[in-house]
Amino acid sequence: MIKQLVAGLTGVARAIRVMLGAPDYERYLAHVTSAHGGCVAMSRDEFVKERLESRYSKPGTRCC
Repeated sequence: MIKQLVAGLTGVARAIRVMLGAPDYERYLAHVTSAHGGCVAMSRDEFVKERLESRYSKPGTRCC
């Protein structure tokens, strides 16, 4: 019962982060590990910085 509740809350938290556009470092690590076995993953700080720069450096993606 508790495991189901935790899994449900984890899913809700992930959905909220996706809606807000927050980067998902754990998903990135899983992808790098499975798809790019020999590559070294970025640190959490490097990942967040890269995602924010990517999001806000494109002209025309913001209203202001």
